[in-house]
Amino acid sequence: MFLIPVPDDLNPHVGCGYSPDVATSLTHRIRQHALDLGFDMVGITDVRPSEHAAFFRHWLANGHHGSMHYLEREDAVTRRIDPAREWPDLKSAVVVALNYYGGDNNDADDASRGIIARYARGRDYHKVIKPRLLTLLERIEADIGRELPAARAYTDTGPVFERELARRAGLGWFGRNTMLVNPRRGSYFFLGTLLLELELEPDVPFTADHCGTCSSCVDACPTGALLGRDANGAPIMDATRCISYLTIENRGEIPRELRPLIGNRIFGCDICQEVCPFSRKFSTPSSEPGFASRGPGEPPFGVEPLPSDGWHPGTASPSLIDLMSMDEAGWEAFSRGSPLRRARRAGFLRNVAVALGNWGAPEAVPVLAAALSDSEPLVRGHAAWALGRVRTAEAREALLSALERERDPFVREELDLALATFGSSRK
Repeated sequence: MFLIPVPDDLNPHVGCGYSPDVATSLTHRIRQHALDLGFDMVGITDVRPSEHAAFFRHWLANGHHGSMHYLEREDAVTRRIDPAREWPDLKSAVVVALNYYGGDNNDADDASRGIIARYARGRDYHKVIKPRLLTLLERIEADIGRELPAARAYTDTGPVFERELARRAGLGWFGRNTMLVNPRRGSYFFLGTLLLELELEPDVPFTADHCGTCSSCVDACPTGALLGRDANGAPIMDATRCISYLTIENRGEIPRELRPLIGNRIFGCDICQEVCPFSRKFSTPSSEPGFASRGPGEPPFGVEPLPSDGWHPGTASPSLIDLMSMDEAGWEAFSRGSPLRRARRAGFLRNVAVALGNWGAPEAVPVLAAALSDSEPLVRGHAAWALGRVRTAEAREALLSALERERDPFVREELDLALATFGSSRK
């Protein structure tokens, strides 16, 4: 899951129009409603302009957002920096967190199997969290006896800095990996935000930084996407080097120099969380069935199978060869109701091809050779790169055959470069 970096110097702001007793009572009831709905944490803060507008604009100006141009649209920037400009009635933010940790990657060292980030192994989290936020809103409206027409519910998709709100609501601090880290839960949790036209009693902001001198996440990032902290203490990420960005948000080719560094991470990357001392010590398996890994052929929890569904290898360390062998019906069943849909078929098979190339085993040649005939140039080009990594006689023959019929400039270049790795004439 790609996250926008945020600065480390937010200051508390307290104040509400309710009498203290009324605000405290209502805040307590809202908190209890959230916990009753299954959220693991809840905090409350006020709605006001972001205190890191300059940081965010500088991050965009440096191009660290890559091809995520939706982040740089001025209307989107303005909303994120100051939501109240568009919705002046909003006064408070109820920030909730839901644990999604699914345990260790037991097959992480098996290069023949793909690693899918933990958050994406089950149901699309938007489909789990958003309905609960709307139910929370309904309970609040029933509690106060009136509708709240200005209220807004967001989880990862709205024009708000959810992690900034979460820290101001007391849920954690920003680690060097740019993730929100809770001292007793680690960082494997989703955030959701309910913006309300109610003045509630805010929680005490989380101001401590428990990272100390630890730089485990920075040191462990294979692609060097984590750039440490700036002069003001803000953690910085270059998204264009982040494996999550490269395998999900990136719609084009993966830079050649970064492909070997991705290993067998085929959708997202948890490395910076896996090495974090707080996540290692305090993460506990999620009780939410929607986030559980899926077995072969299984749909996400709560998603009904269709008669047309094809076979897929599941999301628990799936075989790379099986993933590359999926037909259209298999991809449809594999991705429906899942965050995996975000990468689209071409992007996902691009990732699988890179992982197969990093495995480099002769067993991968048949599926990679078949991928040279895929309808998508993105898949064909990365399959060519992967065959150049395998470097068997069969791989070379497949590349030569594909070069005779290929017309796409990008794919032809990849075929030429792959053949050059054999160090001999094409004849």
